[in-house]
Amino acid sequence: MADLIKLTASGIAEKIASGDVTAVEATEAHLARIEAVDEKVHAFLHVDREGALAQARAVDEKRARGEELGPLAGVPLALKDIFTTKGIPTTVGSKILEGWVPPYDATLVTRLKDADVVILGKTNMDEFAMGSSTENSAFGPTNNPWDLTRIPGGSGGGSSASLASFQAPLAIGTDTGGSIRQPAAVTGTVGVKPTYGAVSRYGMVAFSSSLDQGGPCARTVLDAALLHEAIAGHDPLDSTSIDAPVPPVVEAARNGSVRGMRIGVVKEFGGEGYQAGVVQRFNESVELLRELGAEVVELSCPSFDKALAAYYLIAPSECSSNLARFDGLRYGLRAGDDGSRSAEDVTALTRAAGFGPEVKRRIMLGTYALSSGYYDAYYGSAQKVRTLITQDFQRAFEQVDVLVSPTTPTTAFPIGERVDDPMAMYLADLCTIPANLAGNAAMSLPCGLAPEDGLPVGLQIIAPAMADDRLYKVGAAVEAAFVDKWGHPLLEEAQSL
Repeated sequence: MADLIKLTASGIAEKIASGDVTAVEATEAHLARIEAVDEKVHAFLHVDREGALAQARAVDEKRARGEELGPLAGVPLALKDIFTTKGIPTTVGSKILEGWVPPYDATLVTRLKDADVVILGKTNMDEFAMGSSTENSAFGPTNNPWDLTRIPGGSGGGSSASLASFQAPLAIGTDTGGSIRQPAAVTGTVGVKPTYGAVSRYGMVAFSSSLDQGGPCARTVLDAALLHEAIAGHDPLDSTSIDAPVPPVVEAARNGSVRGMRIGVVKEFGGEGYQAGVVQRFNESVELLRELGAEVVELSCPSFDKALAAYYLIAPSECSSNLARFDGLRYGLRAGDDGSRSAEDVTALTRAAGFGPEVKRRIMLGTYALSSGYYDAYYGSAQKVRTLITQDFQRAFEQVDVLVSPTTPTTAFPIGERVDDPMAMYLADLCTIPANLAGNAAMSLPCGLAPEDGLPVGLQIIAPAMADDRLYKVGAAVEAAFVDKWGHPLLEEAQSL
């Protein structure tokens, strides 16, 4: 059964549907893989062995009764530990919620269960999704399966590493400034940030509410599309949820083509700071798109140069408001409550003990940006830049169908290299942030290995809001052509774990 872990999610689903294997066998194979390699990788914070096997048995019983099952029935999945899960701990990578067991499921979790997807457990992440390396987790960093001395991206490094190490064929991440796409790029996997509001945020612990978006992570474009379809759709419990049909993402993934499409290359996504091997693989991908019949158009989006600065005012401002609920009085950690201290003192002591350095840094930045006398100068100005970025995207999409860029300026950097240099860490999201500020859909997929270090490089595709199917149409075409031309770059490295 060890060969099961090498299959795609759609391949596992087909074997379960045909009766070649059971959902229990597929789940046991991945649980065995977790037990064998996760001590080295540290992708998981909590493995729900009993719960996963119970879900798998339920799928097998449904199949035995002849009930209709979804396209991902019985397929195991790793869930980022930012979604509430009834009866299973949800920590968000923070000491302040260590041991907290929610009384309800997030809408996304409910939809996964309705689709008969088997949830293996909860994956490691930067605390409250604040980071680009998973080094900010209160429970220790996750290691990149390609090179255990390097980061797997962040904030969703646990989810991406679980895929690249064959511990799960599917995973869920969240993307506030690139936290699905950047980990996908540096681990050689596929990650999609759906249109903002396309996947419910109900039950997702908030970092920056106008930016946060859950989405699918997988090893192939088709697998990502199948998971996207399972979790997307309107949710009346989420006030930001879009009440519109889910775009035909699976159909697009099955019929990928770029012939006749206009594809934009943005001038601002390049220049100083980009690793030579990343630029080389990106240029090869652009040439491949031409060979596949696309017209490539060079564009300028001048406001993108201001995106990083705007993001690091907007996101911390919203985080300072959202994290005010963690006061040590209602749930989670409580410090210093010995009967002699006021509620204010207990709150201060709890936050001092429960929040890590990066979370404290962003709370302070955000509180300052929102303070009297500075609101208009900082937060207000950042929102104006956000409008300019949105307008740049609108003008670009009047000329082209999608935009492409490197997903990250560099490949995975060594653990510890940027931990004391926040600005260097923030630059990892240089290419991904604009799509979050505008609410557009975006994908990262592998486009080869950088020649100087042999590590994965990601190609980013950006589509207009509610045109998520274009991501899969282009992504599937690139993926198929890439495999035909150069072979699949992925995952052999992880076999040696």
